[in-house]
Amino acid sequence: MESVPLRNRIRAAIGGILRRRLLRDRDRFLQAAHNHCEHIQTATLQRILRLNADSRYSQTHGLSPELTPDEFATRMPVSDYESIRPSVEQMQTGDHRALLGSGNRLLMFATTSGTTGQSKLIPVTDHFLKCYRTGWQRWGIGAHQDHPELKQLRMVQLSSDHESFFAADGTPCGNISGLVTSMQKPIVRRLYVVPGATAKITQSEDRYHAALRFALAEPWVGMMVTANPATLIRLLNIAADRAERLLRDIHDGTLSAETIPPAVQQQLTRRMRPNAARAAQLQHILEQHGCFEPTAVWPSLCCLGVWTGGSAGAFRDALSARFGSIPVRDHGLHASEGRMTIPIADETSAGLLDVESHYFEFLPVEQSQTTSPTILPAHRLTAGCEYFILLTTCSGLYRYNIRDVVRCTGHYGTTPLLEFLHKGSSMSSITGEKLSESQVIEAVRRSGHAERLGRFTLSPVWGEPPGYQLYIDASGASLSPEQVAADVEQALRQLNCEYQDKRESGRLAGIRCQQVSASDWEQFRRNRLRKSSGSEEQYKHPCLLPDPKFENRFQESLSS
Repeated sequence: MESVPLRNRIRAAIGGILRRRLLRDRDRFLQAAHNHCEHIQTATLQRILRLNADSRYSQTHGLSPELTPDEFATRMPVSDYESIRPSVEQMQTGDHRALLGSGNRLLMFATTSGTTGQSKLIPVTDHFLKCYRTGWQRWGIGAHQDHPELKQLRMVQLSSDHESFFAADGTPCGNISGLVTSMQKPIVRRLYVVPGATAKITQSEDRYHAALRFALAEPWVGMMVTANPATLIRLLNIAADRAERLLRDIHDGTLSAETIPPAVQQQLTRRMRPNAARAAQLQHILEQHGCFEPTAVWPSLCCLGVWTGGSAGAFRDALSARFGSIPVRDHGLHASEGRMTIPIADETSAGLLDVESHYFEFLPVEQSQTTSPTILPAHRLTAGCEYFILLTTCSGLYRYNIRDVVRCTGHYGTTPLLEFLHKGSSMSSITGEKLSESQVIEAVRRSGHAERLGRFTLSPVWGEPPGYQLYIDASGASLSPEQVAADVEQALRQLNCEYQDKRESGRLAGIRCQQVSASDWEQFRRNRLRKSSGSEEQYKHPCLLPDPKFENRFQESLSS
């Protein structure tokens, strides 16, 4: 293999100053987290309260900057999105002081699925963005420290558009990753192979085609970064389907995808050059392996940055089959609402709680249904125990139950290490779609089949791509399972914007439907009652079961 090009070595040398600064910051953060979790979290809470103290929401709830954590917990109840929705709706018309302080500038709304039919718009402020970017920098410099060869290589990173639409006051709404990409400094931008403008391509296969057009043309890739591992698998599948078109584009210096907006096409075309030598190299790889074998296309690839926790762990074997033994660096637990953990090693989904970004509290899972649970601060977690994580952020979320269940795997000094397990028992998220049980029930109702279905349960099924299977009561003999699946699918797309997005991009397969006899449903009910030791009166039939292994367990129940 030829040596790294001179331009890469020059860029690495110039970037050395920035890397050293980031490394000093990360080392300081690690030392502080190791020694002073409680102190840092108290200071973080008071900084957040001070930042938004003159908002109407803070004044209504008496959230003054001098509150101690105990006083804050007494004054502010555990909340969810519905508690701030009225304030967010006022913000969309330009009244930003409804939720934010006067020195906390709104930059955008991050869109994400809600537990009802309405999507959530999460405020993203300049202070929030600074914390968000700092978290990513600490994650990235950690990966560079463990893989020093990355400093002379480039990254393939996929982001989404932060301007999918605009609120009434003109505030952009979309994905925060697109905002971060748009704000990168030129020296940082050169590290990334795929231009940020590709996020403006709305048709998913053409968006992936454009990303592949740039990624395949660059042999010096050291890291591939995207949240969902399913996206990497999807990317390789599209590369196989469009191999000849991609080779021609690289050879000719063109971009042949059909649905690219003219302005984006022009912007991307400026970045392209004919590359007959690289096209010939890729053609040889295709003939030799029968596909664009990643380790042959990018022989310097040394790290993958994707989620591996929760249901995303089901893709681990598929990643290994495609990428071999290349190490995986988990992204950490993060969402539109904020970053929660920063993994500090490869091959683990557990990460260090990001104690300088937000204020965190933890609701023990076993107490989540009680009227007076004991909610714990970060420094009081117990290894091996499971918790719902509550966030207080500078974007106006206070004691916000994001409904993520995490397990404490241990401690880094005084600060807990956490791994994501799953969404709360009433939610399922295979690739980030965050389906709630209430959405499933509403989708069945809207499908027009609810009365004839009787009992039904939706559960994940794994494959390439994964999806959901709807189990229905076979007593509705006149029903067509295919029609039921199609109608429920259509309703879920309307109810959940992220489910719609994952379906359009091919990361989720469509719903399948299977009829189950009344006797098998009854056996299933008895098995669940026996395992839970509950009473007949307490039994609640699950309309959504998010357990990634549920398909097998359900089949075992039916056959027992």
